[in-house]
Amino acid sequence: MLTDTAIRKARPATKPVRMFDASGLYLEVSPAGGKLWRWKYRINGKEKRLALGTYPDTGLANARDKRDAARKLLAAGVDPGEHRKAAKAAGEERAANSFEVIAREWFAKHEPLWTQGHSSKVIARLENDAFPWLGNRPIADITAPELLATVNRIVDRGAVETAHRVLQYCNQVLRYSIVTGRAERNPAADLRGALPPVKQTHHAAIIEPQAIGGLLRAIDGYQGSFVTRCALQLAPLLFVRPGELRHAEWAEFDLDAGQWNLPAEKMKMREPHLVPLAPQAVAILRELQALTGGGRYLFPSARGPQRPMSNNAALSALRRMGYATDEMSGHGFRAMARTVLDEVLHFRPDYIEHQLAHAVKDPNGRAYNRTAHLAERRKMMAAWADYLDTLKAGGNVVPMTRKAN
Repeated sequence: MLTDTAIRKARPATKPVRMFDASGLYLEVSPAGGKLWRWKYRINGKEKRLALGTYPDTGLANARDKRDAARKLLAAGVDPGEHRKAAKAAGEERAANSFEVIAREWFAKHEPLWTQGHSSKVIARLENDAFPWLGNRPIADITAPELLATVNRIVDRGAVETAHRVLQYCNQVLRYSIVTGRAERNPAADLRGALPPVKQTHHAAIIEPQAIGGLLRAIDGYQGSFVTRCALQLAPLLFVRPGELRHAEWAEFDLDAGQWNLPAEKMKMREPHLVPLAPQAVAILRELQALTGGGRYLFPSARGPQRPMSNNAALSALRRMGYATDEMSGHGFRAMARTVLDEVLHFRPDYIEHQLAHAVKDPNGRAYNRTAHLAERRKMMAAWADYLDTLKAGGNVVPMTRKAN
């Protein structure tokens, strides 16, 4: 155990000197003579250190108090270092347990599990629609009426879906505050059914076989950029999410093996995904490779090869071909494949859902891995490509048969 006398008498050396107290607290004396309090701790198997101030501004008793406060956070499952970063981001003048501080702490904990796009939306919605009214409030004092007033401001401007999202995020932050010992109840639970329902909308999609054939012929005849035309040709064959397609990189493709390996950080569910490539897809990719294969992206931006094509490039091409916003969308190729593979070609729904990179469980409740049913999915993707060729050629098509509810 350290004493004030020992600290005062401590002299610098050629290397930093550490003088240990207890429970991970120590004083580090730098070669220049500075004395800095640090606390060593472990969380999630990693060793970390937290600066607790300089001596003599922070005395021994004060340093121990700061250590004990940090230990309480750690005992509740909160990383004291992340808590400090959240408090700094929210503003040093705000209470340590304000809604904004804890919300930012919750966000930092979950951000590594989300895509960059989703993370940006979450923090932007909190900063724009929650922090201005709830940010300074001690989280334990927030009531259901003030939470309702906050989300009703969003409803009043007509953004009902955003209001539901913000309430969902607030609910998760409040639950986090309970499990980490900063609050005792969650007022968001009292608001069940308080918001108007969200009007369900679906991505516009062409699903009738004859209309699909017309769309495919229009894509082949597209007179714009060759790169954009290739993206449009691949969209129905691969039916990945639009962002996944336009961010595709050549390093992820094995054309000889006929597969595309998407890393987890690019996927919505943060799990790696494998897309079998039908021969038709490989042929398009090889043609495209001659033009863009020397760079990183399959579909580089017109402004430079260092970034992918704009998310509006394919949509704008569809509009120029005469397809309206309520007729076909970028996500529509996924709905097209899902519907026709099920209702026309009669493939197993779990094969389809897995290929769509949706969460699919096996009979024992375990998540399928990226190679699950790979042989069957290869056959499905090849059959789908052949069927699209038939539609494009204007040949006989299998009529759409709706399942009875």
